[in-house]
Amino acid sequence: MRRQRPLSDRARHAAAFTLVEIMAVVLIIALLGTLVGTAVVGQIDKARITTAKTQIKQLEAALEFYQMDNGRYPTSEQGLEALVREPTIEPLATDYRPEGYLKGGAVPSDPWKEDYHYESPGTNNPHSFDLWTYGKDRQAGGDGTSADVGNWASDES
Repeated sequence: MRRQRPLSDRARHAAAFTLVEIMAVVLIIALLGTLVGTAVVGQIDKARITTAKTQIKQLEAALEFYQMDNGRYPTSEQGLEALVREPTIEPLATDYRPEGYLKGGAVPSDPWKEDYHYESPGTNNPHSFDLWTYGKDRQAGGDGTSADVGNWASDES
Protein backbone atom coordinates (compact mmCIF):
# COMPACT_ATOMS: atom_id res chain seq x y z
CA MET A 1 0.00 0.00 0.00
CA ARG A 2 1.35 3.32 -0.99
CA ARG A 3 1.15 6.20 1.45
CA GLN A 4 -0.18 9.51 0.23
CA ARG A 5 2.04 12.50 0.72
CA PRO A 6 0.55 15.66 2.19
CA LEU A 7 -0.13 18.38 -0.40
CA SER A 8 2.39 21.16 -0.61
CA ASP A 9 1.26 24.73 0.09
CA ARG A 10 1.22 25.46 -3.64
CA ALA A 11 -0.88 22.39 -4.47
CA ARG A 12 -3.29 23.09 -1.56
CA HIS A 13 -3.68 26.70 -2.76
CA ALA A 14 -4.41 25.57 -6.33
CA ALA A 15 -7.10 23.15 -5.13
CA ALA A 16 -9.11 25.80 -3.21
CA PHE A 17 -11.25 28.75 -4.40
CA THR A 18 -10.06 32.22 -3.54
CA LEU A 19 -12.31 34.76 -1.86
CA VAL A 20 -12.32 36.83 -5.05
CA GLU A 21 -13.56 33.85 -7.08
CA ILE A 22 -16.32 33.13 -4.58
CA MET A 23 -17.38 36.80 -4.53
CA ALA A 24 -17.47 36.84 -8.35
CA VAL A 25 -19.81 33.82 -8.38
CA VAL A 26 -22.04 35.39 -5.70
CA LEU A 27 -22.21 38.64 -7.71
CA ILE A 28 -23.16 36.79 -10.89
CA ILE A 29 -25.90 34.86 -9.04
CA ALA A 30 -27.23 38.12 -7.53
CA LEU A 31 -27.36 39.80 -10.96
CA LEU A 32 -29.21 36.84 -12.46
CA GLY A 33 -31.62 36.85 -9.52
CA THR A 34 -32.34 40.54 -10.07
CA LEU A 35 -33.07 39.98 -13.76
CA VAL A 36 -35.34 37.02 -13.07
CA GLY A 37 -37.05 38.82 -10.16
CA THR A 38 -37.85 41.84 -12.32
CA ALA A 39 -39.32 39.63 -15.04
CA VAL A 40 -41.43 37.72 -12.50
CA VAL A 41 -42.82 40.92 -10.94
CA GLY A 42 -43.81 42.15 -14.41
CA GLN A 43 -45.63 38.89 -15.06
CA ILE A 44 -47.42 39.12 -11.71
CA ASP A 45 -48.72 42.59 -12.62
CA LYS A 46 -49.95 41.30 -15.99
CA ALA A 47 -51.61 38.32 -14.30
CA ARG A 48 -53.45 40.64 -11.91
CA ILE A 49 -54.74 42.73 -14.82
CA THR A 50 -55.91 39.56 -16.59
CA THR A 51 -57.60 38.41 -13.37
CA ALA A 52 -59.37 41.77 -13.02
CA LYS A 53 -60.64 41.57 -16.61
CA THR A 54 -61.90 38.03 -16.00
CA GLN A 55 -63.63 38.97 -12.76
CA ILE A 56 -65.27 41.97 -14.44
CA LYS A 57 -66.61 39.64 -17.18
CA GLN A 58 -68.01 37.30 -14.51
CA LEU A 59 -69.63 40.20 -12.63
CA GLU A 60 -71.06 41.50 -15.93
CA ALA A 61 -72.63 38.10 -16.58
CA ALA A 62 -74.15 38.05 -13.08
CA LEU A 63 -75.51 41.58 -13.59
CA GLU A 64 -77.04 40.52 -16.92
CA PHE A 65 -78.82 37.60 -15.19
CA TYR A 66 -80.04 40.01 -12.50
CA GLN A 67 -81.37 42.31 -15.23
CA MET A 68 -83.10 39.44 -17.04
CA ASP A 69 -84.83 38.32 -13.84
CA ASN A 70 -85.74 41.75 -12.48
CA GLY A 71 -86.11 43.94 -15.56
CA ARG A 72 -83.32 46.33 -14.57
CA TYR A 73 -79.80 46.44 -13.16
CA PRO A 74 -79.20 47.14 -9.47
CA THR A 75 -78.95 50.86 -8.74
CA SER A 76 -75.62 52.44 -7.85
CA GLU A 77 -76.86 52.66 -4.27
CA GLN A 78 -77.74 48.95 -4.18
CA GLY A 79 -74.37 48.18 -5.72
CA LEU A 80 -72.83 44.81 -6.41
CA GLU A 81 -74.10 43.53 -3.06
CA ALA A 82 -77.46 43.09 -4.85
CA LEU A 83 -75.85 40.10 -6.56
CA VAL A 84 -75.46 38.22 -3.27
CA ARG A 85 -78.24 39.69 -1.07
CA GLU A 86 -81.69 40.70 -2.15
CA PRO A 87 -81.92 44.50 -2.09
CA THR A 88 -83.93 46.02 0.74
CA ILE A 89 -83.96 49.54 -0.69
CA GLU A 90 -86.12 50.71 -3.57
CA PRO A 91 -86.50 49.65 -6.29
CA LEU A 92 -86.88 46.13 -4.91
CA ALA A 93 -86.11 43.09 -7.01
CA THR A 94 -89.21 41.52 -8.57
CA ASP A 95 -87.88 38.00 -9.19
CA TYR A 96 -84.70 37.62 -7.13
CA ARG A 97 -83.03 34.20 -7.18
CA PRO A 98 -82.93 32.69 -3.68
CA GLU A 99 -79.30 31.64 -4.16
CA GLY A 100 -78.25 35.05 -5.47
CA TYR A 101 -76.25 35.60 -8.63
CA LEU A 102 -72.69 34.84 -7.49
CA LYS A 103 -71.33 31.53 -6.26
CA GLY A 104 -69.82 31.69 -2.82
CA GLY A 105 -72.21 34.34 -1.56
CA ALA A 106 -69.69 37.19 -1.75
CA VAL A 107 -68.63 39.82 -4.25
CA PRO A 108 -64.94 39.22 -5.04
CA SER A 109 -62.34 41.87 -4.32
CA ASP A 110 -60.13 42.99 -7.17
CA PRO A 111 -56.62 41.47 -7.41
CA TRP A 112 -55.27 44.41 -5.37
CA LYS A 113 -57.66 43.61 -2.48
CA GLU A 114 -59.98 46.55 -3.18
CA ASP A 115 -63.70 46.61 -3.95
CA TYR A 116 -64.88 46.88 -7.53
CA HIS A 117 -66.68 50.13 -8.40
CA TYR A 118 -70.17 50.03 -9.89
CA GLU A 119 -72.35 52.77 -11.34
CA SER A 120 -75.77 52.34 -12.93
CA PRO A 121 -76.53 53.90 -15.28
CA GLY A 122 -72.91 54.23 -16.22
CA THR A 123 -71.04 57.27 -17.42
CA ASN A 124 -69.25 55.24 -20.10
CA ASN A 125 -72.15 52.84 -20.64
CA PRO A 126 -75.23 55.06 -20.18
CA HIS A 127 -77.68 52.29 -21.20
CA SER A 128 -76.33 49.77 -18.72
CA PHE A 129 -73.60 50.12 -16.09
CA ASP A 130 -69.94 50.86 -15.51
CA LEU A 131 -67.88 48.33 -13.59
CA TRP A 132 -64.22 48.99 -12.86
CA THR A 133 -61.19 48.83 -10.60
CA TYR A 134 -58.54 51.52 -10.25
CA GLY A 135 -55.78 48.95 -10.64
CA LYS A 136 -52.36 48.75 -9.06
CA ASP A 137 -52.12 52.43 -8.04
CA ARG A 138 -55.66 52.45 -6.56
CA GLN A 139 -56.27 55.87 -8.14
CA ALA A 140 -58.34 57.01 -11.11
CA GLY A 141 -56.43 57.09 -14.38
CA GLY A 142 -52.93 55.78 -14.75
CA ASP A 143 -51.23 53.86 -17.49
CA GLY A 144 -49.47 50.56 -17.98
CA THR A 145 -49.94 48.26 -15.01
CA SER A 146 -51.45 51.17 -13.03
CA ALA A 147 -54.24 51.81 -15.54
CA ASP A 148 -57.89 51.46 -14.58
CA VAL A 149 -59.56 48.25 -15.75
CA GLY A 150 -63.23 48.65 -16.67
CA ASN A 151 -66.00 47.14 -18.73
CA TRP A 152 -65.81 50.00 -21.22
CA ALA A 153 -62.08 49.73 -21.90
CA SER A 154 -60.74 48.07 -25.00
CA ASP A 155 -58.89 44.77 -24.69
CA GLU A 156 -55.52 46.33 -25.50
CA SER A 157 -52.71 45.13 -23.26
